[in-house]
Amino acid sequence: MTDKTPPQQPETSTMSDTEALMWNIEKDPWLNPSGAMVTVLDRPVDRERFTRRIASAILSVPRLRQRVDAPLGRVLAPRWVHDNDFDLSHHLRFVALPSQADTDRDLYALAAQIAQVPYDRTRPLWEMHVVEGLSGGRGALISKMHHAIADGIGAMRMSLTYMDLRRRVAKDDVVDLNAELAALAPPEDDGSTLDGLRSEFETDLGQFFDKVAKPAFSIVRSVAGEVATWGADRDRIGDAAGSAKRQAMGIVEQLPVGENREPGSPLWAERSRQRHLEVHSLGLDEVKRVSAELGGTVNDLFVAGAVHGSVEYHRRRGVELEQLHTSFVLSTRTKGDRSANAFTPVPFDAPATTMSARERFDALHDIMSRSRSDVSGGGLLAVAAGAAKMLPTSLMTRLTRREAGSIDFATSNLRGSPVTVYIGGARAEALYALGPVAGTAFNLTTLSYNGNLDMGLHIDPIAVEDPSDLRECIAEAYADLLGLA
Repeated sequence: MTDKTPPQQPETSTMSDTEALMWNIEKDPWLNPSGAMVTVLDRPVDRERFTRRIASAILSVPRLRQRVDAPLGRVLAPRWVHDNDFDLSHHLRFVALPSQADTDRDLYALAAQIAQVPYDRTRPLWEMHVVEGLSGGRGALISKMHHAIADGIGAMRMSLTYMDLRRRVAKDDVVDLNAELAALAPPEDDGSTLDGLRSEFETDLGQFFDKVAKPAFSIVRSVAGEVATWGADRDRIGDAAGSAKRQAMGIVEQLPVGENREPGSPLWAERSRQRHLEVHSLGLDEVKRVSAELGGTVNDLFVAGAVHGSVEYHRRRGVELEQLHTSFVLSTRTKGDRSANAFTPVPFDAPATTMSARERFDALHDIMSRSRSDVSGGGLLAVAAGAAKMLPTSLMTRLTRREAGSIDFATSNLRGSPVTVYIGGARAEALYALGPVAGTAFNLTTLSYNGNLDMGLHIDPIAVEDPSDLRECIAEAYADLLGLA
């Protein structure tokens, strides 16, 4: 968590191009762009205390009580509207692990299962699962939020609405949530009245006319003038068809889709929707010290460990690599930016030949620095989102599947609270993020919390045959890197 102010969210608004892309692309669940979080707690959450806090959060953060409404026409952005049928029991759930369970392993398996289940797209796009029954009297919280609501930084800011800095704090007041939500509902969102339906239709029709009908009429008029000349010059028919094709292909070519990329991992070529979670933690102070001594950043060391460990995983199986296709996430927020979503993935090719940990760190530091400096504006995601709104969703998902299939793995580095936090009276011991796999072989996301870097290794087990060995290889790689200082 970087500050104590949740992202700005109006009561009713249209999605940005980026949010619309993440909403539409999930029509293919294989490309699920969202993540989740497992928070391990020293004791079970106080149910009453936590339920009251979540009710207060729902009233203070509009996105938690809003659903998505698709307007007239594919090219218009979806919008957030008040959910008149909000049901807290759908979003806040209490579960207990069986008494004979291998509790930590079963907790991570449960989290991976929850993360891969598609959202009910008729409801607000978040869930929280309060878990009891861990060994030693511990508890856990599995939280899940759609990427269209917020990116990792935005989600961490929103978590401040239910986290405390002390174990014992006053309980939130009891609220009649249904009555409060009914009072917040804008009249125009009530589709049960003729006036409400008319208002929605007029709004959509006006936007459709401005964004689609006017440009289309201009095109039709130009085409009519073009057709009128065909009788005098038949060659113009072929020229016009070629021009139309080039314009259509120009939209597709705006998308950041790799061409003729050299193969990465031959072991991780097959992909699926199955998920598996492994975890690992490092001391943050040691990582900072070693990274500085090596002349780089915490993120340089984090990504270098992922690459070095992946190379070792292949070496153990007798596979020599030239490179791995990977990515890191870069925030595109400017100073004072309160956006809920402002990021872009930065893809790059990591050298994967045999080399020492120090050589790997130096090589990746240089490559990532250049890749970071090449990003401008909203980056590749903004380009893709702008072009995608002009394409059918089926084409967009096929293109994205193709690109995701060429990425071996993705990484992300998030900043969390530097001090201990409490949830419903329970102390958070560790926070493991499940970053979106979305067609890659795995996603490794690290979150700094209370002096540690907690890592969630979210794996497609069809791609990565032995997830526990991959975790071991990556853990050994970090030990090698930390031993360089």
